[in-house]
Amino acid sequence: MTGMNLFREYNPYHGTWDEMCFDSKIRSQYSKVFEDISSLPADMLQQKDKLAGELFMNQGITFTVYSDDAGIEKIFPFDIIPRILTAAEWDHIERGIKQRLKALNLFLKDIYSNQQIIKDKVIPAGLIVSCPHYTREVFGIKVPHDIYVHISGIDLIRGQDGTFYILEDNLRTPSGVSYMLENREVTKRIFPGMLADSKVRMINNYPLLLHDILSSLTPQQISNPTVALLTPGVYNSAYFEHTFLARQMGIALVEGRDLVVDNQKVYMKTTAGLQQVHVIYRRLDDEYLDPLVFKPESTLGVPGIMSAYRKGNVAIVNAVGNGVADDKAVYAYVPDMIKYYLNEEIILPNVPTYSLEKQEQREHVFKNIDQMVIKRTNQSGGYGMVMGNKASEKELNEVKKAILATPREFIAQPIIKLSTVPCFIDGKLQPRHVDLRPYAICGPDGISIVPGGLTRVALREGSLVVNSSQGGGSKDTWVVDL
Repeated sequence: MTGMNLFREYNPYHGTWDEMCFDSKIRSQYSKVFEDISSLPADMLQQKDKLAGELFMNQGITFTVYSDDAGIEKIFPFDIIPRILTAAEWDHIERGIKQRLKALNLFLKDIYSNQQIIKDKVIPAGLIVSCPHYTREVFGIKVPHDIYVHISGIDLIRGQDGTFYILEDNLRTPSGVSYMLENREVTKRIFPGMLADSKVRMINNYPLLLHDILSSLTPQQISNPTVALLTPGVYNSAYFEHTFLARQMGIALVEGRDLVVDNQKVYMKTTAGLQQVHVIYRRLDDEYLDPLVFKPESTLGVPGIMSAYRKGNVAIVNAVGNGVADDKAVYAYVPDMIKYYLNEEIILPNVPTYSLEKQEQREHVFKNIDQMVIKRTNQSGGYGMVMGNKASEKELNEVKKAILATPREFIAQPIIKLSTVPCFIDGKLQPRHVDLRPYAICGPDGISIVPGGLTRVALREGSLVVNSSQGGGSKDTWVVDL
């Protein structure tokens, strides 16, 4: 069988936006890939698929699943057929993400200082006060250049009519960028020449961009600041990424025990003695950062680091307290923030979201629960989620009871059929649902977004859950200039 036959036998799901096919025709952005892959024998594609798996294994590209008895280290599944976006689609996405981040940065500055948005009754005070990630300890801290969200991974989905929606804002310690970069390297190995033929925009400058932005955030004007990446350690699910990024940027990878605070300055222990650290890219959640301020039992953080941060002697990336802005209940108000702070209409809409604290919205959700996805407001990774169309009556009754007990902890959204892309599975091309996580980095000179991002794939047939912890994989994401 040839690649051409594989494409002929490709059968998109009915009633879903397929990113490659429209009315049995190949969309223009896929035409070159279609041409190149059609000329290959199917067994060669299987060899390339096998090679991709070996490359990931040899590179140690893994993630951790704590709930799996078969062993927690997993190879991140990679699908060899790229997901392709046009330059026009990318321009729309890029403008929408930049708009959103400008508003979210202004919101974080406001909520930790004047709280004007609450005084003007755009957002209810109770919503912020009840947010578990609203961090009073950082109230009034002046962060460098008023930038709170330096690194974000904002998740998008595409609905049945082709509209892009923002699914959620990841503004604390977003992960996955190493998989985006490694996916591209593996694609270069298995399909040499295809990227240049298709005029794919490059993404390999991400570590350089990130390093430049981290260096620019030094609190004092130091020509050669010391930047370090703070990891919780080898048992963290994203440890591969921490080591990868530190190596790519040429900065120290440190754990809490490698740092010490003296006279409200942070120092790194080295063989040559103590060296002051000016910027910390932390991959550690707020509550573990400083046992003197947050969890006293935390052994992962650095005692006194918050006093150095408050004094302005160290920049922490992302800022402490960002979780209030990516709470799923606060997410519903982002369009209002954009209107309030920027006086603009939203470019990338939210998925319609029901606040379950409001009785009439709660009643509507309960009546239509089989068409809803119920999410806990402070869980990620696909956990704490109930798909109304797949849940048993017992599960639905349990979630209704939980909502009535603590409505603030839940939101509901209509189930949207995510767009599909072709995947090479079991020797055939099969449609699978995807989302997209572009990575934006904000510095004093503005916002940069590398073209593409991480496309996550729900590898189980018909599944809408793309998270790696729930059996998802990923694809290389191309932005092509047609």
